[in-house]
Order: sequence, then structure tokens, then C-alpha cells
Amino acid sequence: MRVLVTEDDPSVSAALAGALTRAGHTCDRVASGAALLQQYRSADIVLLDLGLEDMDGLTALEQLRALSEIPVIVVTARGDERSTVQALRLGADDYLVKPVRLHELLARLAAVARRYAGLAVDRIELGDCIIDETERQVLHDGATIALTPTECALLAMLARHVGAVVSRQRLLDAVWGEAYSATSRAFDVHLAGLRQKVPMLRITTIRGRGFRLERP
Repeated sequence: MRVLVTEDDPSVSAALAGALTRAGHTCDRVASGAALLQQYRSADIVLLDLGLEDMDGLTALEQLRALSEIPVIVVTARGDERSTVQALRLGADDYLVKPVRLHELLARLAAVARRYAGLAVDRIELGDCIIDETERQVLHDGATIALTPTECALLAMLARHVGAVVSRQRLLDAVWGEAYSATSRAFDVHLAGLRQKVPMLRITTIRGRGFRLERP
């Protein structure tokens, strides 16, 4: 996989690139948001620090999302909830707080790549809604509602078990991979975004058990 490491600290950037290269990936390194926006087309996935030379990483993420849906994993020292939620809402696929364990980073890379490349060629019909996994969208009453790859994978997992309760851990394992922490905020942010985008598909929280997509 071609990884673009966007990090302003040369020592951290070199360490990340070295570890990823030893794991079989190809890495390029940039230190600014401007360089990220110029070079992202040559990568399969972006690792993004939130402290860059020329702009805040959240600004760079917002500008990147206006241009591309390339997978982005934020890797930053900012562990506060506000930064986490903001990054995920701006389109980050995952969020890791430094110091990062290599095996976890590799697992997150693989999980994000699977969500982009492994979506089934499938259309799931639920009442007057069609979930189109290929195009990552929901069709409803003539309207097209675009979903992110993570939102689409989450909705498809619930849709395949419509009417049944799916545990939080099972959703995490299916969408993010087994290395994902059950306490991560990313799940809640993506679920909230999904509920906001497709209110006609009711996702009920079953306290202590999980989540259920109600039958239309």
C-alpha cells in the first residue's frame, strides 16, 4: 500500500515511514498541508498529523475532503474529545493518539483499506430505500444520499441483520477490525452521522445489548 505520511516532526515522520516500509508498504513523507494537497493523488492512504508546518491539520483535512475521498487516518498527540470528534466529522476514517503501537497502526491501516476496497457489489432493499454499497449511497424517494465508506459498511452490516440486535463489538469487528477499541469515539461519531443522514432508516439503541435497524 502507498502511504503518504503527513507529519511536521522529522523524527516522527522518519520513524513512521521506516516502520511502515519494513511492514511492506511504500511511503512518501510531507510536512505541510500544501504538500499533502499536491501529492495525495500518488497515495492509497494518508496518515495525517494535526500539527503541520503551514496550517492546522483539521484545515488540511477539510480541504482534502473537498477534493478527494482518499482514506485518512489521523495520527496526533491531541487526545481531547473535541479534536477527535471534529476530525471524524470532517471525514477522517480513524483517529489514533500518539504514541502509536505499530501493530495497532498496521491493523487500522488494513481495516480502513478493506472498507474502501472490499465493499460488496450489492444493493439491499429496505422498504422504499435502497442501500447501494457499490456507489456508497442510499436511494430514497428519488433522492440520493451519499455515505462515507465507514457509514456504508456500518449501515450494510445492520441491514444484513435487519430487525435483529447487533452488538457494538460485533459491529466494531466487522467494520473496523478486531484491533479496534470498544471505547473509541469513532464508532459513536460515525453512527451519529449515519442517523443524521438517513433518518428514515431507524437505528435503535438497545441498552446493554447493541443496535437494531428496524424493519420498514
